[in-house]
Amino acid sequence: MQGVQIAITIFLLVMAALMIPGGKLTDRYGRKRCFLAGLTVYGFGALLSAASPGLGVLILGNSILEGVGTALLIPPVYILTTLLFQDMTSRARAFGVVMALGGIGAAAGPLIGGLITSWISWRAAFVFQALVIALIIMLSRHIEDPLPPDPTRAFDTVGAVLSATGLVLIVMGILAADNNVWLMTGLLALGALTLLWFFRSVRAREAAGKEPLLSTSLFRNRTSNLGLITQNIQWLLLMGSSFTVAAYLQVVRGYDTIATGVIFTAATLGLLATSLAAERLARRRPDAP
Repeated sequence: MQGVQIAITIFLLVMAALMIPGGKLTDRYGRKRCFLAGLTVYGFGALLSAASPGLGVLILGNSILEGVGTALLIPPVYILTTLLFQDMTSRARAFGVVMALGGIGAAAGPLIGGLITSWISWRAAFVFQALVIALIIMLSRHIEDPLPPDPTRAFDTVGAVLSATGLVLIVMGILAADNNVWLMTGLLALGALTLLWFFRSVRAREAAGKEPLLSTSLFRNRTSNLGLITQNIQWLLLMGSSFTVAAYLQVVRGYDTIATGVIFTAATLGLLATSLAAERLARRRPDAP
């Protein structure tokens, strides 16, 4: 259980640390190209995880490679959706579908993974991931990138390193809370100072007329702030409760993977209903922030 927790934590950490740089790379290399690159890296990580002889290789495949692949493929999904759907109603419908399917996947994942693990093996679950990735790559041939890539676009390497380092230190500090309070405090302080250094670097690049990794003007947008806060709360509750409840049901209550997955499917209907209501809400409140 501790090894599984470490693997999941490293995956989420790698994904979070590289998500902003991954989004910026889409401008330079193209949204579709980054999307396909992310899928390829993720699929290779899934196959490596399926063949892993131990925890070390599993962490390399599942946590590192799949984390890098996720950071590359998620930003193009949102960017392409924004570019391909121009009016608010169609864009709300498209994002509603994306969020509904993402939420259903997160809620139904324990059931599907539990069935595959119980009937075949846990390795087959990673092979199933790779097959899904191959299908998505085939379907993505019909996607057209509305904007051409700009290879001359500057990339803030210093900002990427600082942001990733700051996030890693913050999360490591949180993980150290159970073992060493002083270590937790030190890591959190270092993470906060690194992120402060990152934002000062961003401000300096903006003042010099250069393009930073993350524009501070984003945080002056009320709609963006509300969306970020809402999505953070949503995924904090969904992902946090999913791991905690799943561990409790299997370790403490003795449920198997199928029974645990069935319990999680209760969240699917709520996620589906609320996400698919986005189009109707956008049509009803077109001027809402």
